Amino acid sequence: MRRGCMSLGETKCDHCKRNIPYPERYLVIDEKDGTEAEKGDTVRYCVQCALEKGYATYKEEKGEKTLTFFTEPDVNIESK
Repeated sequence: MRRGCMSLGETKCDHCKRNIPYPERYLVIDEKDGTEAEKGDTVRYCVQCALEKGYATYKEEKGEKTLTFFTEPDVNIESK
């Protein structure tokens, strides 16, 4: 499961090992063998690493770009 979070300044990206400063966003996801899984290891990704892995995208709404950690199918499933 994907969880979008805000850093309190004590969070580190598990991929690039960079400290994620307050109030930067980051993604928490469960992975098994490097891919998203229902149950697995909890991994934290900074925005840049989440974009590289394909877990995050920029979406344009009302003329503004917005960062999202959720894909359209994920959003549609959550709302049902």
